[in-house]
Amino acid sequence: MVQRVTSEFEPTDTSRDSLRDASVSALGSLRRGRLLRAGAWQVARDLPASFRYAAQGLVYAFGSQRNFRIHVFTGAAVLALGLWLQLPLQQVAVLVLTIAAVLVLELINTAVEAVVDLAVGRRFHPLARIAKDCAAAAVLTAALASLLIAALLLWPALAVRLGVG
Repeated sequence: MVQRVTSEFEPTDTSRDSLRDASVSALGSLRRGRLLRAGAWQVARDLPASFRYAAQGLVYAFGSQRNFRIHVFTGAAVLALGLWLQLPLQQVAVLVLTIAAVLVLELINTAVEAVVDLAVGRRFHPLARIAKDCAAAAVLTAALASLLIAALLLWPALAVRLGVG
């Protein structure tokens, strides 16, 4: 008889059972007064449902992720400043794309953290740390680049408006 060897990274029958039990209990629990969506693993049946699920993701990120809120408010302030300075449309578009890139990466970072937490639970694993650290580094890189882009686009118009060199 051949015995199957599993690696430490491959889920065992007991971990599958505990994952299933955790999923069942999570579906029955409340999150901020709302029942978690049953059948979250299924594909949306129609386009409005897809948009509804995406909106739920935005609401979740805004409500639970401090850095996402910081990026939203900072992006809104930068965009308002660009409009107040009457930047050319192309420069405002660059600001919008830069802000959107940071927000998208923050959402991806949130999703990566959730999936890693789901996979490893409360145990420490070096690969989980690497995944989370790299996702956070992607957000940091985009945020620093967006800061530089905002400075390059806003400073000349702001200097003119303030009468500085």
